[in-house]
Amino acid sequence: MLGSVHDADDALQETMLRAWRGIGRFEPRAELSSWLYRIATNVCLRMIVQRDRRSATVDEHLQPYPDVLLEPQTPEREAERRETIGLAFVAAMQLLPPRQRAALVLRDVLGWSAREAAETLGISVAATTSALQRARDRVERERREGTLARVHTPADARAEAALMRSFIDAWEAVDIERLTSLLAGDALMTMPPEQMRVAGPAAIGGFFATVPLGGRLDLIGLLPARANRQPVLAAYVQESPAEPFRAYGIMVFALAGERIAGITGFAGDPELFTVFKLPTELD
Repeated sequence: MLGSVHDADDALQETMLRAWRGIGRFEPRAELSSWLYRIATNVCLRMIVQRDRRSATVDEHLQPYPDVLLEPQTPEREAERRETIGLAFVAAMQLLPPRQRAALVLRDVLGWSAREAAETLGISVAATTSALQRARDRVERERREGTLARVHTPADARAEAALMRSFIDAWEAVDIERLTSLLAGDALMTMPPEQMRVAGPAAIGGFFATVPLGGRLDLIGLLPARANRQPVLAAYVQESPAEPFRAYGIMVFALAGERIAGITGFAGDPELFTVFKLPTELD
């Protein structure tokens, strides 16, 4: 619902504090988890409203969610979760009004019934169903148009690994032509919260050839990771030969078959490296 690792952690702490203070009002005949979800939903709704008053853009708080924090699931559940943890889905969610966002999470992510979701939101079943349908329509449109990120659909795990290895090799060789050849024809690169959209292989290649350290990609080391069930490359910059490589930014990749369809960059947040359990410096 919040699209941010940091905000989600704050919401979790607030939820547990409210539960602790209100445990005397808990009715034992109800499910404890349902009661906690109701508290968490209200906490998130309040945070979204407060955030929207301060935020200049809808994706100002968007962050990748590291796979190291995800508990393993059965293959069947993992396939379902891939759809609702993907960065494209999370990014599209940030465009929804708070109540629609909550309805979508309760119904499509948690799998609750319309009645359970309505009780949690404090509205009628009809209003919940209406909010859910509007949310589904908007998310599908945003995912289809790729406004903020691309949907991750790799050919298979082996092809994904080979493609990312090729990207790293081309990056280290500062081979812009080879790097560009790995991109899909409609590839899109974004860098939330900046309103930057670089579309197409030529434009993205031109960006890498000129913008990061003036195109000196050899001074930016890459370390593989994963987020939102997608491949990630954490970037480290070396400003002088005597200094170590320091945390610079994180790129989340969306693949379409055997090509890179999207790159979403997150820069300037060393704390994000800590959340990913990545070092903030490399030798």
